[in-house]
Amino acid sequence: MKRLTVDVRPGEYSIAKLPPASPLPTLPTSDGLVSITSTPDEVSVVSLTAIAPPAEKVDRGWRLLTVRGPLEFTLTGIMASLAGSLAAAGVPLYAMSTFDTDHILVKASDLDRAVVALREAGHEVHA
Repeated sequence: MKRLTVDVRPGEYSIAKLPPASPLPTLPTSDGLVSITSTPDEVSVVSLTAIAPPAEKVDRGWRLLTVRGPLEFTLTGIMASLAGSLAAAGVPLYAMSTFDTDHILVKASDLDRAVVALREAGHEVHA
């Protein structure tokens, strides 16, 4: 795996779970990542805590790490490399991808360990 450059993004993130078939919330996107995923079983929303929608379940206290992209779809092992490094350090994660790159959320309490683990794996991390 080639060396990746990972940026720690500012702000606290939340992961919210809305009931199935909920109307998709409209959230501002200029301040950070917003991801809305709808399945037959739920609607999940990842956003800065300050703009998170009211929800039946909300898990707060996440920090966002973003791989600098864009990344080609033909690249392999990116998420495996990141997740493996974090797993070896005992850091749970919430992984997601966008068209251009990959993103990982880790609990704020685990951020320092995550940064150390990724650096020890040879990745460049800007915190």
